[in-house]
Amino acid sequence: MSTRAFVALGANLGKPARQLRRACELLARLPGTELLRVSSFYASPAMGYADQPDFINAVALLETGMSADELLEALFAIEAINGRIRSFRNAPRTLDLDLLLYGDSVISKPGLTVPHPRIAERAFVLNPLLEIAPDVVIPGLGAAKAFLGSVAGQPISLHEE
Repeated sequence: MSTRAFVALGANLGKPARQLRRACELLARLPGTELLRVSSFYASPAMGYADQPDFINAVALLETGMSADELLEALFAIEAINGRIRSFRNAPRTLDLDLLLYGDSVISKPGLTVPHPRIAERAFVLNPLLEIAPDVVIPGLGAAKAFLGSVAGQPISLHEE
């Protein structure tokens, strides 16, 4: 049985766009997984700890036979391959992969919360998510597009290389 999952990608150290492309290649190689779509890349300033470079962000849609826990572990492994070091919350990073949605599942356990707890609060997540899935519904919250107004003031732009 396979499930559609959405993964947020972000980076602001090294060569962020290259790292996002590499992460997509690695996502496509996960066992029992097909990379269906990847959004455009978007640039946005860092949130939280602001003294760092802007981020490049995207969202990928996967069809996977992996469980949510297995997929999360695979995301951590891809981050590690790309040199991710978890120094402090909202720190600069070479790659950040977040499991946004896993089918219509609602999961709340240590280390894994789906839908991602801040999915509806971030323009750099909602814009690329809605680009590749305009009618996506966030389980327990409703249509993702309903939250665009609440993030309209957050700076975001298409990233041109």
